[in-house]
Amino acid sequence: MRILCLLMLVGLACCVGRVSGGEIGEAVDDFALHDFRGKTHALADLSDSKLVAVAFIGIECPLAKLYAPRLQQLHEEFRDQGVAFLAIDSNRQDTLVELAGYARRHGVQFPLLKDPRNGVADKFGAIRTPEVFVLDGERKIRYRGRIDDQYGVGLSSGYVRPKIGRRDLAVAIEELLAGKEVSQPLQEATGCFIGRVPSIEPHGDVTYSRQIARILQDRCVSCHRPGEVAPFPLQDYEEVAGWGETIREVVEQRRMPPWSADPRYGDFHNASRLSDEELALISQWVENGCPQGDPAELPTPRQFVEGWQIEKPDQVIYMADEAFDVPAEGTVEYQYFTVDPGWTEDKWIQATESRPGNRSVVHHIIVYVQPPGSRSASVFQLDSVGGYAPGEGADEYPEGIAAFVEAGSKLIFELHYTPNGSPQQDRSYIGLNFADPDTVRKQLIGDAAFNISFSIPPGAASHKVTARKRLRQDALLLSLVPHMHVRGKSFRFEATYPDGRKEVLLDVPRYDFNWQFSYRFRDPKLIPAGTVLNCTARFDNSEENPANPDPSKSVTWGDQSWEEMMIGFFNWASADEDLLSDK
Repeated sequence: MRILCLLMLVGLACCVGRVSGGEIGEAVDDFALHDFRGKTHALADLSDSKLVAVAFIGIECPLAKLYAPRLQQLHEEFRDQGVAFLAIDSNRQDTLVELAGYARRHGVQFPLLKDPRNGVADKFGAIRTPEVFVLDGERKIRYRGRIDDQYGVGLSSGYVRPKIGRRDLAVAIEELLAGKEVSQPLQEATGCFIGRVPSIEPHGDVTYSRQIARILQDRCVSCHRPGEVAPFPLQDYEEVAGWGETIREVVEQRRMPPWSADPRYGDFHNASRLSDEELALISQWVENGCPQGDPAELPTPRQFVEGWQIEKPDQVIYMADEAFDVPAEGTVEYQYFTVDPGWTEDKWIQATESRPGNRSVVHHIIVYVQPPGSRSASVFQLDSVGGYAPGEGADEYPEGIAAFVEAGSKLIFELHYTPNGSPQQDRSYIGLNFADPDTVRKQLIGDAAFNISFSIPPGAASHKVTARKRLRQDALLLSLVPHMHVRGKSFRFEATYPDGRKEVLLDVPRYDFNWQFSYRFRDPKLIPAGTVLNCTARFDNSEENPANPDPSKSVTWGDQSWEEMMIGFFNWASADEDLLSDK
């Protein structure tokens, strides 16, 4: 892990060119910057402070949002002990107005300063947001890195530990106040790249106007626009250029666009994966200083459906009468809300769309059907009628196929919330379109292969768990959904046909709990009777898994994210069924 971190830093230094400095023991010269009110603050003004903690932040960086209240707490904890706090925004894309909103929203009371041409960031050698430097009385750097280990970014995406393991910044401050050397003076800071002004004159034939804006419109803007789930918009040149280094990193690591399936297997109509040519264009554009090009060559702005993606719903059902309060930080366990939709007659559901009331904090929604008289102890034993995850659209079943729901059934909303640094509220809901029973030829069947008897040993880096399900009739396979929690590492669906032939239907080599995808076949896949669907999951319960809540414990089945599940959900319909011919 340490080698990987060093490689990441070396690679960054090559990219941004002029970043240097920030060595432990190096003195930082005086600097002066304005806060969002226009007041000037200089490092020399803090001569009476024993220590100065300088945090580099970004207004829209998800980690910088999460850690804003944590920095304020640390400021309150140490201010009477002679420790001063400063936050510096060096992003070219962030404005003073946005900085003021950040301070207000997160309750930050220490100075927030704007570094307009990232000169101070260069002086420190700062790379990421949030990244913190602690200066001693001689204004020499004694600590550099993360605030603590609760939030971070791994190789796939962000992670959240249930609680803080090590308060790195606080420990460094306490050690220095006690006259000691900092025991761990360097800790990797993950997060967003600082959006620097280019150190070279932008040049080249690959420009934002000609190529990059088109790629972003096709692949990114559906989420990266105002009101959607992504943390910042990508519809404006200045905004995009400021995020250039971060964009290049996340697409080269295949963290974005979020799509975990190995392209060698399956043909899925909702696939969102950049081509090698698109990756090369983005990399070249950033390498050349993010040139804008001729605005006349910009593509026509893409038009998105506002409101419902499905036709106007026949019924809209909210998760509860009152909104749920989401805290500013920490881990929020799964929340369950049971609703009676008032169905006094059987329903055939043709399309559903689950919608977050507050996209900034809703990680995913699953809506289950609880039949009348059901006493199921776990929702995984129930059929799902719809759901939402970032990047996922509405559920619309093929013509003639619909899901049957018995009269008197209730709906159970499962909500997973991810705090964003400020208190929020959510009241999510689902819209449904019903099919005319006289048009339904096939019933949609929700099915699953699962294993509830596993135990993942402490420290196991690739523990294997399997499950299987035999299909006893010819089936049209519509979609596949692997499901594990934060220790999930990989998941594979493989069909073993009656003649012994095997076929990989879906392979997810780098499973990511943050993206709960339904992999939907472009065309229904015919699966002959007698076929066995084999599911193979691997779990990482080692210390190398940054999202692992506790690698020292065995892990078994459970509903909460610190426990585990092993489920291969799939939707299908009978190939031979024709309900209309029976009427």
